[in-house]
Amino acid sequence: MPVNRRETIELAATLAAVLVAGACHYAGAGHVVTFGVSAVALAALARLVGTATEQLGARLGSGGASVVQSALGNLPELFIAIFALRQGLVGVVQAALVGSILANSVLVLGIAFVVGGLRHGPQRFDSGQARMVSTLTLLAAATMAIPSLAHAFHTPAEPHGHTLSIICAAVLLAVFVLTLPSFLRAGGEEHEPARWSTLLTGAVLAGAGTAAALTSDWFVGALTPAIHTLHMSEEFAGLVIIAIAGNAVENVVGVQLAARNRPDFAIAVIVNSSLQVALALTPVLVFVSLLFTTHLTLVFPTLLALVLVIASVLGALIANDGESTWQEGVVLVGFYVVIAASFWWGT
Repeated sequence: MPVNRRETIELAATLAAVLVAGACHYAGAGHVVTFGVSAVALAALARLVGTATEQLGARLGSGGASVVQSALGNLPELFIAIFALRQGLVGVVQAALVGSILANSVLVLGIAFVVGGLRHGPQRFDSGQARMVSTLTLLAAATMAIPSLAHAFHTPAEPHGHTLSIICAAVLLAVFVLTLPSFLRAGGEEHEPARWSTLLTGAVLAGAGTAAALTSDWFVGALTPAIHTLHMSEEFAGLVIIAIAGNAVENVVGVQLAARNRPDFAIAVIVNSSLQVALALTPVLVFVSLLFTTHLTLVFPTLLALVLVIASVLGALIANDGESTWQEGVVLVGFYVVIAASFWWGT
């Protein structure tokens, strides 16, 4: 059977969520309601994209499927960022990019440690691939933070933040292109034989991409009014809500792998998502923003840049440690809560 019962329910639920979000937008149901429903619809679309890309595993190999899943899994975030930049919401986009890295390297990793640790006790892993990815993520995060630090410390580069951001984005993209072959060759989780036809897989991905573009437009349209109504900051909306909704695929897959006592694969999936955001999504958005009146730079608020680097350091330390416990997971989740709380209040 090409599509099983669970997948049929998932398709129907996702379609229903998108239709409800559209109805809320066009019927004027209220900005907060539209904002919330659109966020749920985006998370459902991200999960659907993940299901479709799983069907590519048997055709592309585990390494290729992992890269494609990471790329397509970022579609909702890409569309949200583009629409937000068109409205001049640079702070939201910056926070969402950092939030995507934090959501995976701190929150999801912590939840995976808790679930895996409680079920199986301390989990040991020895994945050279995970270590390489976490190290690259740390280096990428440091590169992203340089323009912010140059601004914060009032160096001679401070007036040239836009140019420095473009240079950093070019370097990040170059690293992504140079390291891509190694990820395509890398091993990973074994995929079951594909049940969906190539035509069905392509149709689902195309439909999900189109729906993600529409839903992102509705989401961003309700974003600013909802932020004012809920009395939260733009940074919190990007750092927490957009990041978690856009990373639903990795959130689910990483925790599931930890629950199955496959810590090597779980950590590889989680930290690889952070790396894709740093090396690919961020620089692409920097260059795409050149088409708009409002340009995206890597001059983040100082606290945002600092937590980005801190989280990346923690991810690298954990990957090199070779062991995870549920207690470490609790600390990571608690650390994420503290970070999120520090960005709740707006100015």
